[in-house]
Amino acid sequence: MLDLLFLVFLLPLAGFTILAFTRGRLAESTAAFIGVGSVGGAFLVAILCGYQFLTSPPEGGAYTQLLWNWMTVGDLNVRLALRLDALSLVMTGVITGVGFFIHLFASWYMRGDDAYDRFLSYMNLFVASMLFLVLGDNLVFLYFGWEGVGLASYLLIGFWYKDAANGAAARKAFVITRVGDTFMALGLFILFHQFGTLDIQELMTRIAVDWADGPGISTVAAMLILGGAVGKSAQLPLQTWLPDAMAGPTPVSALIHAATMVTAGVYLIARTHVLFEVAPYGLEAVGWVGGVTLLMAGFIALMQTDIKRVLAYSTMSQIGYMFLALGAGAYAPAIFHLMTHAFFKALLFLAAGSVILALHHEQDIFRMGNLRKDLPFTFWVFMIGSLGLIAFPGTSGFFSKDEILFEAYAGGNMHLFWMGLAGAFMTGLYTFRMIFIAFFGKAHHHGVHKPHSKFAHDLPLAVLAVLALVGGFIHLPLDSVLPSRTFSEELLHQKHMLEFVSVGVSLSGVALAWLIFGRSRERSERLRDTSNPILVWWREAFGFDWLYDRLFVKPYLWFVRVNANDIADRIIGLIPDSFRALNGWAAQTQNGMLRWYVAAIGGGAVFVVGAIVLF
Repeated sequence: MLDLLFLVFLLPLAGFTILAFTRGRLAESTAAFIGVGSVGGAFLVAILCGYQFLTSPPEGGAYTQLLWNWMTVGDLNVRLALRLDALSLVMTGVITGVGFFIHLFASWYMRGDDAYDRFLSYMNLFVASMLFLVLGDNLVFLYFGWEGVGLASYLLIGFWYKDAANGAAARKAFVITRVGDTFMALGLFILFHQFGTLDIQELMTRIAVDWADGPGISTVAAMLILGGAVGKSAQLPLQTWLPDAMAGPTPVSALIHAATMVTAGVYLIARTHVLFEVAPYGLEAVGWVGGVTLLMAGFIALMQTDIKRVLAYSTMSQIGYMFLALGAGAYAPAIFHLMTHAFFKALLFLAAGSVILALHHEQDIFRMGNLRKDLPFTFWVFMIGSLGLIAFPGTSGFFSKDEILFEAYAGGNMHLFWMGLAGAFMTGLYTFRMIFIAFFGKAHHHGVHKPHSKFAHDLPLAVLAVLALVGGFIHLPLDSVLPSRTFSEELLHQKHMLEFVSVGVSLSGVALAWLIFGRSRERSERLRDTSNPILVWWREAFGFDWLYDRLFVKPYLWFVRVNANDIADRIIGLIPDSFRALNGWAAQTQNGMLRWYVAAIGGGAVFVVGAIVLF
């Protein structure tokens, strides 16, 4: 079965190709069959490969499938090879499994759109690129997949491009993530310069030996790789693109900005953890980035009114938890939380999409209300996703989040532990603020258009709800890939106490949300419209967009205006001017006079015959 591994990324790529080259000529049902079926086929192949991998583990705990050698230039030998180990197996399962149900929901959500097949083709391209990223056995092909998901994200965020705001959001995401990608590329150049290879396994083995003496060039490389990770995963200071990316259709938010793309940075750091282990300052920076982003995003989410933006900042916060775990050396819990977060956050985004369609594309939570009665099924699945988000006992988020807090505590990273606890409080507060305002109280909308009970709508929500509940019981065999820790009996006994503390802190946030937002809608509206400078600062996302606009955007635009007609532009302008002149000269020969045409034909015939005779 492992020989079929190449089909995992080839099937979505084939789906993209078919839909891209037949655009506008396929019925919606046919396009849905190709778009959803290709990802479903990849999911089935992933299950078969995973079953054989787990029941008959390959030698060395990893299976490598060489497809072909791409190029050999000097010491650089780049091969297209796929590597399946425990880490890539988890990522592949999340991408294809959650991705399949999001595709299925999208096939219902996007019905009637003029570019239905174009949308599904972009979704397929994204899944293929993401699989390329996690299955590639060298950093060159990981980087290709990295750039592929950036391109697909740009296309999907700006899918409704006729609205200029959507195009601006897509450009913003593309440019900001390119900043991180540039840092990452520089880090790859350093690694290749130092070791002459970008094969991940060989590279990590040599780093552990050659850079074991302590920080130095390893810290520079680690910080550059971290720069790439924070860009793709929307962490401080490259986080400003993610909320605006909600301009895309809601299934895009579920797939890219909840379950897969934003976790690429977490995967990258986990995959290159050996580099960060020999660069402790880099590892510490990972933890601080995650902890600060976790808290900052929680405060911002508390002041948002758009349901998708609340979930966007929640995603940023939860990715911060994963970075915090990585910084504490809790690599396996970080990946565990990556998986459980994919379950409950994809569920929340899809349920939000159901609400948005039911309310005729309304996204303001203050124009909702009483939806628990109007949309009972959607309310309950949204509630299940929210319980997973706040790590309610028994849900999937409870197991992964508490594992992160425990390992931060047990490892002596008390600053990360306290930031994680504060984040748990904020998560309970902003999540149930959203629920109390949108699903309880008096209705503030103009009627609900209940979605027809369709397989493509109900099944993804139901399956993801089940996974959000029981996903924490899935055992991830990551010990063969990521370093594991052993703890003393005393610390293990304290683990249950920490769980009670964590749950208590989270539920206290829920209780405060009820006191402030659940009992009085008027109080909620006053807080929404407040002029308190601190709350306004939170609402404006700590002013990062304002700051970056003045530090980078406006100076750049000024520089462009000043240099609009410099010598380089004039030289380049000669090219189109020359072609226009040649076109004008050639156009004069088309004068409608028969004798000119006869002369041209005769001259051409003489030229051809002469060329044949001479050559």
